[in-house]
Amino acid sequence: MFIELDLQSETPLYEQLINQLIEGIASGALKPGDPLPSVRNLAENLGINLHTVNKSYTLLKQEGFLQVHRKKGVIVQPDAMPGVTAEFEAKLFRQLRSLAAEAAVRGMTEEAFVNRCKRLYEDTTMKRGGDGQ
Repeated sequence: MFIELDLQSETPLYEQLINQLIEGIASGALKPGDPLPSVRNLAENLGINLHTVNKSYTLLKQEGFLQVHRKKGVIVQPDAMPGVTAEFEAKLFRQLRSLAAEAAVRGMTEEAFVNRCKRLYEDTTMKRGGDGQ
């Protein structure tokens, strides 16, 4: 699996795992209906506590990115992915606002900031050939 966690990062491990799984879905590395490793197996493979993986899976299930089946285990949502909600837009605004502010303080132009964001979006979704909608 493509997941690499940074044990020295200030970002909690469960959040890193969530982010990487969502990136995997966005890039097409994880497709709708794909099975994910069990909580125990993924925790063992990554060398982290199984409660960390369980928390990540639970939050992704609550958000609509994953489904849990008794027989199939954890799978990538086979139906429609969650849409853009007011909560998501608020989260996006908060995160981009702080990054935009730091970019401005460091002397990055608005054009450079927007171009970086656009390139990152394109790179993230390029493998699946979608527009992220």
